[in-house]
This record gives sequence, structure tokens and C-alpha cells, in this order.
Amino acid sequence: MKPRVGLVWDQPLVFGRFLEECGVTSIPVTPQLLAAPFFRGQYNVLIIPTGFANPAYSQVLPALRASSGRIRRFVENGGCLVVYGAADPGPDRYNWLPFQATYRYEPGNGRIEMDQGNMLSSITRDYHPDHIEYDGFFSSFEGNAVGTIDGNTVLFEKSLGTGVIVVTSIHEYPSRSFVTALCMKAGETFF
Repeated sequence: MKPRVGLVWDQPLVFGRFLEECGVTSIPVTPQLLAAPFFRGQYNVLIIPTGFANPAYSQVLPALRASSGRIRRFVENGGCLVVYGAADPGPDRYNWLPFQATYRYEPGNGRIEMDQGNMLSSITRDYHPDHIEYDGFFSSFEGNAVGTIDGNTVLFEKSLGTGVIVVTSIHEYPSRSFVTALCMKAGETFF
């Protein structure tokens, strides 16, 4: 059985097709489903794409806040949550996570210094290492920094229970090897 990835967004995205090409099953999860207490999707990984907090792009943020307890349980039970940049300068864009993370919206590009001993460092493997797009930085957070630009964190992870939350402001699709490795590491669990 192929790993299952829930892609949280208001409408279908090309990102879903990319995930399918990586050899996983991509399942759209709308904000209405995400916030519905009866919804019981089963996934290895749940992905929140870039722009989730910007009302010009999506209405995902209220649903994330409404389902924060379920998100926590999903990760604690072995799931993996991947959260991209909020793409919005407003405060408290990550206050639905089960830990503190402060984001500063500041788009740019550059060379990301990665902790090469960490499996997550493969996220940019398919791109030129000197020109990686990002939409901001995390000025404070709970977890382990994996990727930085000029000392500013753009990728970190936080273990929770038997799962992990990956937070990044990298504004590129993840590499195929990253998607595969993450899906194999995460256990399939109910949301």
C-alpha cells in the first residue's frame, strides 16, 4: 500500500500531482473536513502548504486553529506534520501548533546551510543550493534547527510523542527523496 499524504487546502493544487509523482497517494483535505469533528482521515503525513495564513490565498488558518487538538494527537500517535510558510506578516500565524513558533515574513533567496546529519536536509536536494526561495524566518521556536540562512532558521523539527512536526519557510516543493523518506519514517495514523 502506498503511503498516504493529506494535503490541506481550499481547492485542488498542482502540489498534489507532484506528490503522486513521488509515489505517494495525495488526498485533498479541505478546511471544512479538517475542522469537522467526525472526520477520520488516515495518513502518514499531513502537509500544510505555503500561504496557509494569508486570506488572499486560503481560508485554512481558522480550520487549523479549530483542529489544533486533533493535529497534536495525529503527531503524538506517529504521524508527521509538515507546515510551510504562512506568507503573511500578521502575528500568531502558528499559534495552533502545540508549541511556540514566531515567524517573520521576509521573502528572499539564498544558500541554506543544512545539518547534513539530519534526514530533513534532503528537502532542497532537487534545487541549486545557492538559490533557494524562502518566505521568511523563525525568530524563536521550540525544536531543533535543521536549515538556516545567514543564521536565521528556515527549517526546524519538533518531536512529539512518536511523531514529528516539520516547519519550514522554504518556498519550493520538497525533493522527491524528502517526500519518500518522510513517508517511510512516519506511521499511518488517524487524524
